[in-house]
Amino acid sequence: MEPKQLAAEKFAQLVEIMARLRAPDGCPWDREQTFDTIKPYLLEETYEVMQAIDERDWKELSEELGDILLQVVFFSQMAAEAGHFDVTDAIEAINSKMIRRHPHVFGDGDAKTSKEVLKRWDEIKAVENKSKDKPKGLLANIPRALPALVEGEHIARKAAGVGFDWENVDQVFDKMREELGELDEARRTGSQEDVEGEIGDLLFVIINIARFLKVDPEQALRKTNSKFRRRFAHVEDGLGKPLKEATVAEMEALWQEAKRAGK
Repeated sequence: MEPKQLAAEKFAQLVEIMARLRAPDGCPWDREQTFDTIKPYLLEETYEVMQAIDERDWKELSEELGDILLQVVFFSQMAAEAGHFDVTDAIEAINSKMIRRHPHVFGDGDAKTSKEVLKRWDEIKAVENKSKDKPKGLLANIPRALPALVEGEHIARKAAGVGFDWENVDQVFDKMREELGELDEARRTGSQEDVEGEIGDLLFVIINIARFLKVDPEQALRKTNSKFRRRFAHVEDGLGKPLKEATVAEMEALWQEAKRAGK
């Protein structure tokens, strides 16, 4: 069987399984679920996909992508039961969108670089949004529910796309030093609210440094978090006694040992 045909068959089987689980004589737990109760699982599965990618665990990634696909089918089944739409509508929506937003591939458009592709994508998206009853403004369509780091990256990229940007990364470094000075001033003479505001400003500038250097700040921080976990685990394992009984010097020595081993 051809891969495309096999994929279609397996997907249809998943749709049938979910319909059976939600049927009156199906699974009590699945039948009780709503859009709101299932929503947290979608976020959880998304982070598990990201973790599998970070760890380059391809077998785990395959399983986690299957879990994501289950969420798509689950939501679509509930929507079909409520008369909103079904999974075919969801598939058709993304198929049409991908063709519409890639005129350089499926039409007579022209885009030779990734930058040109993104610019055209945003232009097409803006035209589409004009016909929808959505909030106005360049930043209105960026979801507020995104993690703050991701939201900041989207905001910065959108603003830069219309020319509201620094000329080069050196200027952003200058801004970072300026914000560090303001943070230092706030922690000495300002209120806690002032300190919070300055930390937020500093983080936003760092997001822009990452953008200029073509680094995903969310992924960079996730990798640093993983690195810290590994090194701290080495500290715990090497101490041979409870952390509370260890000195900072003992922990620092083991930390440096883990750091050298990592390199």
